Amino acid sequence: MTDDNPAGSALISDGDARKWRILTVVTLVAFISNVDATIVVVGLPHIISGLHTTVTTGLWTINAYIIASTVLLLPAGRWSDVIGRKRIFMGGILLFTVGTICCGLASSGTVLVLWRLVQGAGAALGFATATPLLVGAFPPRQLGRALGINSTAWVSGMIVGPVVGGALVGTLGWRWIFYVTVPFGVAGVVAGARFLPSARPHHQHVGADWAGAISFSLGLVSLLLALTQGLAWGWGSVRILALLAAAGLLLIFFVAWERRVAQPLFDLSLFRNLHFRTGMVVVTAYSIGIMAMTFLLTFYLQGALRLSPLDAGLALVPMAAPQFLLAPVGGSLADRFGPGRPIMAGLACLTVGAVWLSRLGPHLSILAIVLPLLLISLGNGLAWPSLVKSVMSSAPASRAGVASGMFFTLRNTGIALSFTLALIAAETSLPPAVAVRVFLGSGGVLSAGSGNALVSSTDAGFRVFAVCLLAALATASFLLRPVRAPAKPVPAQAARAELSD
Repeated sequence: MTDDNPAGSALISDGDARKWRILTVVTLVAFISNVDATIVVVGLPHIISGLHTTVTTGLWTINAYIIASTVLLLPAGRWSDVIGRKRIFMGGILLFTVGTICCGLASSGTVLVLWRLVQGAGAALGFATATPLLVGAFPPRQLGRALGINSTAWVSGMIVGPVVGGALVGTLGWRWIFYVTVPFGVAGVVAGARFLPSARPHHQHVGADWAGAISFSLGLVSLLLALTQGLAWGWGSVRILALLAAAGLLLIFFVAWERRVAQPLFDLSLFRNLHFRTGMVVVTAYSIGIMAMTFLLTFYLQGALRLSPLDAGLALVPMAAPQFLLAPVGGSLADRFGPGRPIMAGLACLTVGAVWLSRLGPHLSILAIVLPLLLISLGNGLAWPSLVKSVMSSAPASRAGVASGMFFTLRNTGIALSFTLALIAAETSLPPAVAVRVFLGSGGVLSAGSGNALVSSTDAGFRVFAVCLLAALATASFLLRPVRAPAKPVPAQAARAELSD
């Protein structure tokens, strides 16, 4: 099988079992990546205690993974197009598995942070190539369902991670939150080597864009470092302002450079397609509005309502569980009716759910939490697989890796911005040190005044999330416009045809 088909079409027939094996491998790797991300959050207090490290270093075990997995997405997407998707994907699984083993063996907090960087690098290689592998394997009429099934890996990881993590750290110790995923990583390596297609690259040479790679990496690291350290260093501190200024200048240079380089990491020509540029805006606003909802609810449940970490985690299950069943349905709807309508229906549910959660009170109300979370889960199941299909189907096959890298880079940047908003909401009501302890589940009992202030700031945070989701919903209306298929372009136009609206 080769990749030389337009994005959104496949050379594997509808009845061929190979594409389902490819989906199984990709979904397995997505599952273990998400389990590892969520399981570390649960085990963080035990990691800090077991390694005798500081809370700041402990939080960097999360930040390091986010930064590494975001910075390498664009280069990984480009490499997959010019080297081969199987090679990059397999390299990512191997790197992630080795990093996971070494995380479990870490002798200090600093060593653990370094191996988390390696884990994040491996995850980036997998993220950037997973979706293009599915686009190349499934025909358009099945792609949405495949992406929906794949998205269940993230949902199941959100459920399994906290539960398994809580059990492991209380019995075998924190190191086993890493060791438990190693067998799955090894299984992914073996299955990937056997079942993934060895597609030939679209280009004969890499054409390294070193200026773009360096400026992008430094700019994004500066931005993410400012966002993740704003709570600890102070949002108005010289260090944070300097990082933001450096990020702005470097990213401006990066965009200007990418407009002139022959083989860009961030292919601005893809934005000529209406559905692609709309999807890029939607995924950014979507990610800002949704990704830190559970983080903000954790502050509320543990800080204001004084629930234990386990009880708080159980209260959040409704946000994930229904999506496990609904995501394949949402993908199938995108296959049948086009992605625009499921995306808008899902975003409408998400917006209403965020508004609903902005009315939380100082007393525990199960219905006030469970019902909006169920609505949000429904919205995610409808919108996310449809959005991925819309974006990837609008990019030509020769640049599917680049398109995937761009998509997930904006998603991860949106995640960082989402967490920043949640941290700001928490910081307006609690001192930073107390806010961090609440996040780690060791915040103790807040005073009545602090608890009420936390409730008010939580409500304000969800209102901000609702505004972001409403902006995503309004932008998504452009996806209802049909894609114009130009009739028989002349040879001079042929190279641009696959990017036309």
